[in-house]
Amino acid sequence: MKRFVALGLFAALVVICAPGMVERAAAQTKKPAAQPRRLPEQIDKEKIREHVKYLSSDKLEGRGTGQPGGDLAADYIAKQFSSYGLKPAGDNGTYFQNVPMVGVRTLGDTTFAFTAADGRSFDVKNLTDFVTNNESQTETADIDAPIVFVGYGIKAPEYDWDDYKTVDLRGKVALLFVNEPTSDDPDFFKGKALTYYGRWTYKLEETARRGAVATLIIHRTDLASYGWDVVRNSWGTERSYLKRDDTPKLQAASWIQLEVARKLVGLVGLDLEKMFQRAQMKDFKPLVLPIHLKAHVASKLTSFVSKNVLAMLPGADPELAKEAVLYTAHYDHLGIDPSLPGDKIYNGAVDNATGCGILLELARIWAAVPVTPQRSILFATVTAEEQGLLGSEYLGKHSPVPPGKISIDLNFDAVPPLGTPEEVEISGAERTNFYPIVKATSEDFGLAIRPDPRPEAGHFYRSDHFSLARVGVPSFSINEGIKYAGHTAEWGQEQASDYTEHRYHQPSDEYKPEMDFTGDAVIAKFGFVLGFSAAALPRLVGWLPGDEFESARKQSQTSAP
Repeated sequence: MKRFVALGLFAALVVICAPGMVERAAAQTKKPAAQPRRLPEQIDKEKIREHVKYLSSDKLEGRGTGQPGGDLAADYIAKQFSSYGLKPAGDNGTYFQNVPMVGVRTLGDTTFAFTAADGRSFDVKNLTDFVTNNESQTETADIDAPIVFVGYGIKAPEYDWDDYKTVDLRGKVALLFVNEPTSDDPDFFKGKALTYYGRWTYKLEETARRGAVATLIIHRTDLASYGWDVVRNSWGTERSYLKRDDTPKLQAASWIQLEVARKLVGLVGLDLEKMFQRAQMKDFKPLVLPIHLKAHVASKLTSFVSKNVLAMLPGADPELAKEAVLYTAHYDHLGIDPSLPGDKIYNGAVDNATGCGILLELARIWAAVPVTPQRSILFATVTAEEQGLLGSEYLGKHSPVPPGKISIDLNFDAVPPLGTPEEVEISGAERTNFYPIVKATSEDFGLAIRPDPRPEAGHFYRSDHFSLARVGVPSFSINEGIKYAGHTAEWGQEQASDYTEHRYHQPSDEYKPEMDFTGDAVIAKFGFVLGFSAAALPRLVGWLPGDEFESARKQSQTSAP
């Protein structure tokens, strides 16, 4: 990397990044550049390390939402923002945006039983065979309702697809597969790439909208892209929800093991694999099973307020300062689980102390720029990502800068500290008109863009940038690929697989002194240059025509003050 003078809308800036960005940024500006008065500080990988080391320490008890360790993390981040001299962007002149929430812990006396019309039945065991949460936020729910198999549980008019047809789900239980119809056609559910229709969150939302009292998502590792242990660890402890509004909610939002589903449909002589194959067809029709779910869902409810932590570098131009470039990362993890044998703390070093470390270092560097940008730069570390992107959902609905005036959101989530990257992953950037700049920047950095290796896993819909995309903001995450200097791509894939198998959402995701944060610093530099470029554009970034979020973007800009 070489030093260069970056001439942009907000004047001159000397940074460590890549040649070529100067000309591209300057070419899109409307004002002449001034000369820099001083250099900003260098991005420091050791500062990122120190943030990760503290945030993932046992002292913070896994940064659980609604747990003391989560509050300690929020306080730490706020103090860092303050030390950089950034302006508070939270509630009442503070760095904190209060997020009203309810913790729901499914109690041990929760029971599920499946009973056929002829009286045959079997019970299943919580956490071993199923997991469930009462999203309606009541302490007790008793269910005795028929089960309806609805395939994938998708209604997608743009693909001429309707799994529900004329079935009435009111008062019933939906049984469905995670993911979406198999396709290699990029014009049909985007081919191998997962759309939001395939995500479990969509399925719970859609079945609740249709009046279901419970939903049973059939877990298959190949379809979900993660094993049962991930589901159990994520759902087996207290889960948090945004405080209930008038949105329809399920009394039993549930996953069931694949073998349980086989046994369930086998009660009435059906073959689950044949049902799965039938669900691939447009003419699929829902099947009302002569089986009832008899469930007692007991929950402990705890109302609390969690916090997003927000800071801003206000823009210099009176009008353009109302617009912003946004950086996000979630600071929460899974907390502490006293019921676990041995290590009880989900430290979350990679997921996502690394993203927080990168965002904090970006905040420090932006605060040191010699000339204030014309647009504002907004930093948000959000809560409850592990609970379903809840903190970022709340931010999208209550942002200090309206979504229609946010040019772009650059998100950082689980950036592995493995060394110097030779690739970058920016899946979703290609859906925006900002992609040519992203592509050119990666070339300047000497980073190959790695295509999403598993588009069927739907990673775009699994991190906080998605919450901002839903309200129209062009958004994507920035991460490393699998090729690192001095290593083969096979080595990188082995590291990624080892992390997924042995540390992801497990207490073993801990800080180690041998972690190499060189790559995290590179990703921070890359994110800085992209943010700088977005701030310098004459117009806000947009989604490409026809994208699923284009209409939300237009609506947000129409309603923006």
